[in-house]
Amino acid sequence: MPRLIRLDSGDDIGTISDVQLKFLVEQLEEEHEEDQEYFIDRAMLELMADNGGDPELLAMLEKAMGDDDSMNIAWE
Repeated sequence: MPRLIRLDSGDDIGTISDVQLKFLVEQLEEEHEEDQEYFIDRAMLELMADNGGDPELLAMLEKAMGDDDSMNIAWE
């Protein structure tokens, strides 16, 4: 199962399902086709919620963001 990591701290965000990963990839822009890195901010979290994002996934991302306004994440 895919695992999300916060790039600036190296902290493990959590393990997600393939369905959740597919949703993330569809919602977030990749700089290059082979990239697995994404920028997420509060507005993106709201947009993903509006687009039917899994509440568990969104809560995981919001918790990882903490008091910050944005973060860079990657999956492996």
